[in-house]
Amino acid sequence: MGFKVRKYYCQLPSTANNCQLKHMNKIALFTSGGDAPGMNACIRAIVRTASYHGKEVMGIMRGFQGMIDGEFIAMDSNSVSNIIQRGGTILKSARSKEFMEYEGRKKAFENIRKNGIEGIVAIGGDGTFTGAKIFQEEFNIPMIGVPGTIDNDLFGTDSTIGYDTALNTVVSAVDKIRDTADAHDRLFLVEVMGRDAGFIALRSGIGVGAEAILIPETKTYMDELLAKLERNWQNKKRSSIIVVAEGDDAGGAYEIERQINAKFNRYETKVSVLGHVQRGGAPQPTTGFWPVNWARGQWRHCCKEKVM
Repeated sequence: MGFKVRKYYCQLPSTANNCQLKHMNKIALFTSGGDAPGMNACIRAIVRTASYHGKEVMGIMRGFQGMIDGEFIAMDSNSVSNIIQRGGTILKSARSKEFMEYEGRKKAFENIRKNGIEGIVAIGGDGTFTGAKIFQEEFNIPMIGVPGTIDNDLFGTDSTIGYDTALNTVVSAVDKIRDTADAHDRLFLVEVMGRDAGFIALRSGIGVGAEAILIPETKTYMDELLAKLERNWQNKKRSSIIVVAEGDDAGGAYEIERQINAKFNRYETKVSVLGHVQRGGAPQPTTGFWPVNWARGQWRHCCKEKVM
């Protein structure tokens, strides 16, 4: 294809060089930003791998805000039992305006130091990685970033935690929408998440056989879209699905619908915004397996030790 889907680049310094996890006795982990299916599997993998190697683990509730507020809990193998199949995150998540200011980050560091924490694992997306990078640079606290976001918009990984599950959720939903589209001879515009990246829209659109896929990385040419719909109508195709990424340059599914109706009124059009249903649900097996492999591999890389 003649375009690239956008990924954000936020590199945390090398763990092997900076962190020396092998010599740490106490680490902490947290989840931040939008929740993603598989975060709990990742929490479980980190806690159990660390416990196996005799390390003490603290969980930080509600991300960076919990770090500022001092919401720390002790974690062990028992505290992460029966969570691998659950969506969401047992450590909760939040967005913190206070952490964006130096004074907020300084307060967070004081709580980290007070609790004797020597390194932190941050599970989240671009905003989480950006905050972790700044925090590490300002206070020299070693950080490891685990890509957890349904948007799949992080550089350096083929698939982020939650992306595969979100794709399956979208495909399942659109398959159901297609049934009612066919029953009523309707054109449905289905808006999916992804912020400024079109991964969810592109892959799910291909998976459901959408008539068109509109993503932020390419300009939406309404004339071409209308011409395609006209050809479909002439070929007696009476129902169609268009998948629209929420960050599409034309303004989203409702704006696309308005423009279609203004110039092409043959179809009865409907908009379905899938919304936060894409972030929930039990993780797919591949989503649950990946964090386990990551935790084992990262420990091997950092510690040069045999892993369980």
